[in-house]
Amino acid sequence: MSLPDGLDVSFDALLRDVLARAAQGGADQAEAGMHRDIGISVTARQRDIETIEYQDDRSLGITVYRQKCKGSASTSDFTPEAIAATVDKALYIATQTGADEAAGLADAELMATAFPDLQLDHAWPISVEEMQTLALRCESEALDAHTAISNSEGATVGSHRSYSAYANSHGFQAGRYRSSHSISCAVIAGEGDGMQRDYDYTTDRDPSQLRSAESVGASAAEAAVARLAPRKLQTQTATVLFRADIARSLVGHLLSAISGGAQYRKASFLLDAVGEQLFPPFVTISESPFLPGGPGSTAYDNEGVATQAREIVAEGTLQGLVLSSYSARRLGLQTTGNAGGVHNALVTSTAGDRDALMRQMDRGFLVTELMGQGVNPVTGDYSRGAAGFWVENGEIAYPVSEVTIAGNLRDMFRQMIAIGDDVDRRSVVQTGSILVDGMTIAGS
Repeated sequence: MSLPDGLDVSFDALLRDVLARAAQGGADQAEAGMHRDIGISVTARQRDIETIEYQDDRSLGITVYRQKCKGSASTSDFTPEAIAATVDKALYIATQTGADEAAGLADAELMATAFPDLQLDHAWPISVEEMQTLALRCESEALDAHTAISNSEGATVGSHRSYSAYANSHGFQAGRYRSSHSISCAVIAGEGDGMQRDYDYTTDRDPSQLRSAESVGASAAEAAVARLAPRKLQTQTATVLFRADIARSLVGHLLSAISGGAQYRKASFLLDAVGEQLFPPFVTISESPFLPGGPGSTAYDNEGVATQAREIVAEGTLQGLVLSSYSARRLGLQTTGNAGGVHNALVTSTAGDRDALMRQMDRGFLVTELMGQGVNPVTGDYSRGAAGFWVENGEIAYPVSEVTIAGNLRDMFRQMIAIGDDVDRRSVVQTGSILVDGMTIAGS
């Protein structure tokens, strides 16, 4: 299943019509985006096909500005009548809102003019029948991997392709095709009150880079079995190792705190922190929007502003904020091309893989799951439920559950000891496992 041909041409024409209607209706400035996503996912459960889901989502969003007053409206109906009505709604809303001096399009001279091939679109010539076979193979591998596997939440194979286009009254207009393919599996080990659940997945824009269905099923089963018979810990202060897929949340807290919205609302524990050393000197976090095939790769942001490679943190020191044009104006600064978020945040590794970090840690807590939302963005106070494994003499000793890890993000950033080279590339934030000293573990 694939997107129909010619979306780039038809969307371009529709967007021009939308902007023209907005101008005729009295808009000083206008911007519009269109998106269509087509996909299919197949789920197998208990060695049978449970669901086959087809997806065909579409949307049009229009924002107009009249004398610094903003109005926005959206629709999923692409008929001429519905599109005209949507533009008219946006124009009407702009008459009902107050003026905001920071409102408006990004500056015209910042618009992207180069559009390199970032390898974001890769077809997966796979039939529904072949997807069913992959899902069944994935789940069967998990169910047969260990006698302790008692149930399955299913294995899913998915394939999606989308086209997004954006245009504004500066004359900027661009579009991009993107693909996303995945295989996932979740199973349960044990019985009764002793059951434990875990999962694994592989995802990539290029299907040739996916791990095999069998390896995903086997690793999901291995992870679930490893969690059986967990123990609690005594309350203590210890070194904590965040597994790579969990460690990216620490970087996510940094990015949220330095976002323009958090800064101008003064809802951040990192107010006025640019130029401050937040991390040890070995920590470097760079933004790489032109990473081939990257989850966040793009030549322009959600406002058409050209993206740029830069260092967000260099040798532990914060180099800049993450700004859209609106938040930048509120702060008296210039946009960093981050309307819509960061485009591939890459954390530089300083050590070996997770096993090497466990040996370096010697004794402490390996976190493989976080629960709850106990992070205060204003103070940086951090307290989250966690599960994982206790490490003794550099090796996993036993599984752990029902504990809380706590600290303050400023302290946690400063107390980073090492960053592994076991980088998880499945997210916009790409980091290896992170070792943090001196955290409080609340247990029994």
